Amino acid sequence: MTRVFGTLCLAALAAAAPALADPGGRIDTLDRGEYTCERPGDATTSRGVPAPDQNFKVVNASAYVSNGKRGKYLRLGDQVTMTSGPLKPNRYEMKNGRYLRQLGPDGQPNGLRCVRER
Repeated sequence: MTRVFGTLCLAALAAAAPALADPGGRIDTLDRGEYTCERPGDATTSRGVPAPDQNFKVVNASAYVSNGKRGKYLRLGDQVTMTSGPLKPNRYEMKNGRYLRQLGPDGQPNGLRCVRER
């Protein structure tokens, strides 16, 4: 009886645990809204250089629209990957709820940043 109870407790704990994916972290979504992207400016400008071809709008829990075309994304922890659509295979690192940094093929930030408009 104790063995059955212990097994049931373990099963209940596993079912109640948050969804985790290996190795990225918890599955989550981005906040809906427009994400405006820019590259860093240089010494002659105080603002970034707009990159409108990289802008996107999150329209529901896992879908975005960019340049009039729809795509899907996956967020694992603080990592976001565009899995289909016009921005595939772009990857981003979340810095906070409104700010993403694009990652290059080496996994390091490449300078592009995207900010969700309020």
